[in-house]
Amino acid sequence: MERKLEDFFSQHLLQKGKLNEGQLQELINTVESEYQSWFLSTIIQEIEEIMSIDPSLSFREILEVAAERIVHNLAADAATIRLFDPDSLRLTSFGAYGVADYDRLSTIPVKNTISGLVVQEQRCIAVPSILKDPLYQNKDVVKSWGFNSLLAVPLVMPMSKPSGKDLLGSLQIYYKEDDRRFDRLEIIHAELLSRRIGFVLAKKKILDLEELNRRKETIFNKIFVKLSRREGIKLKDLFVLLIPELKQMSEIQSCSLFTVSDDQQFINLEVAYPQDGCYHDAGHSFTVAHHPYFQAAINWTKQTCDTEHERITQSYLLIKDPAHSSLMSSQLRKFTTEHHIHSILLVPLSVEGKVRHLLAFNATKQKHLFSDDEIELLTFFGKEIMKASKLEFFGDVLHDIKNPAIAVAGFANRARKLLECSDLEPVRDKLRNYLDIMASEAARMQDLAQAMTGEGRESVVDLSAVAAVRYRIIEEVVHESKLTRVTLLPPNLELGLQVSCSRFGLERVIDNLLGNAVRAVAEQSNGQLAISSGHSDGMARLVIENSGTIPPERLEKMRRGAVKGRGLNIINRFVHTNHGNIEIEVKGGKTRFIILLPLASPAAKKPSSH
Repeated sequence: MERKLEDFFSQHLLQKGKLNEGQLQELINTVESEYQSWFLSTIIQEIEEIMSIDPSLSFREILEVAAERIVHNLAADAATIRLFDPDSLRLTSFGAYGVADYDRLSTIPVKNTISGLVVQEQRCIAVPSILKDPLYQNKDVVKSWGFNSLLAVPLVMPMSKPSGKDLLGSLQIYYKEDDRRFDRLEIIHAELLSRRIGFVLAKKKILDLEELNRRKETIFNKIFVKLSRREGIKLKDLFVLLIPELKQMSEIQSCSLFTVSDDQQFINLEVAYPQDGCYHDAGHSFTVAHHPYFQAAINWTKQTCDTEHERITQSYLLIKDPAHSSLMSSQLRKFTTEHHIHSILLVPLSVEGKVRHLLAFNATKQKHLFSDDEIELLTFFGKEIMKASKLEFFGDVLHDIKNPAIAVAGFANRARKLLECSDLEPVRDKLRNYLDIMASEAARMQDLAQAMTGEGRESVVDLSAVAAVRYRIIEEVVHESKLTRVTLLPPNLELGLQVSCSRFGLERVIDNLLGNAVRAVAEQSNGQLAISSGHSDGMARLVIENSGTIPPERLEKMRRGAVKGRGLNIINRFVHTNHGNIEIEVKGGKTRFIILLPLASPAAKKPSSH
């Protein structure tokens, strides 16, 4: 611009000397027509260059490309970008152009900083001499870069938030010239170009919303298709089905779903993906107080912070650097290093303001923050998974309710036959026994129907006593179902094996084990079923043995929990939740399921209600 005017005036003033009236008018007309039209066409071209930035680029890439073009158009030397974080009330470095090894992790406060003042007042601020300005605190950095003056321009980005607030930031444009004078036209020029970035981000927002809705619809449709199939639904199958929809966005390596206890003192691993690449098996319980990252995520409404290694917001907890985070245990640090995990994201899922579940994502890429769209998709994924979890639980209830229903029908038929006797006195005890069993099983069906959450309250129960009752019920189921080829041997149970668990859950496990054994025997010509219990090394040991063997390939799948049946899934979850173990042995033409549960401590052995 200056050169064009300089050439013009040199031609008309220096060569011609004093201007007459006609020459003066020619000068005015030329400035109005030629120079102003050239200036406007240049501005239009610069605006179009910024607005033509590909909106499919990442948020940071858009800002860096725009910064590069603004630096060139303003004949500057470099530019850095800072974004305002409303959670921490700080400005986070978010990229640069023209600066090598720029530290994108650093943050500065809003108060008493040039970038903060730009955001607060939403106006350009010119700094003729950085080293003389008291608000620019990190003078050593710019001194090493060789920059001496600065023009800070506000970035206003329409993000369509419910609050109606735009995401604010600051673009710092650096010059090597010291004591530089920034004229009014130059400042307006920079502000005009900076504002065009918002249009590119608006287009990106539209594309991101379209992609977000597409992914949501894909997740919803996949769950719907899975639910429509007769084999029912299992959480681990859904994770395998749906995680690919999230991988592209966050480069997720593994994902885990946790359930938080009502008192928020314990957390249980419900399901993990992939099954062979997780820190713990499904069913493992953690004490929240012993794991700082769980504690921080569950109490997410009480604190917000952004440090070099962690970021805690009202929507998520991000461990940016697992190797150095204070929220990580030494064992977990070792695990993340071995599995090349460079960031961990925890998303709390709350109900009525209380965290009930946690989603944990391990990523191979180090991330420093997540966008609202990313968190919205992950939260949507978590909520849909929880809906499916409820349906899985209902399927488990329907699966378990048939045995007590058969038992009630069987003992009702027996009682009816006894009532046909003319003298009821000799059969009174039998009738009372049958009615007691019917009442107990009816209550059990009621518990199953009303059990909307979990396995029930934990108490100390006698493992052998519970097993004896369930074995008596399965005898009636075998008799009522006319399974004449199934022979039940007398039980060999050691009484007094006290374990601390849910009686309701223990009954479900034994019913499923016995039911599976009966079906396995019934498929043969003839076979036997036996039950025994004992103790070993501080563990209560329950063994259910049946005739027949399991093919090696199926046995391996059963040990990994990779079978379609619900029963084994219910058993695995209960046993691991209660810190036990399950073993499967196949030898001598027989199959043995061995359940090991810790014996209750003497202090815990108190009388428990049914």
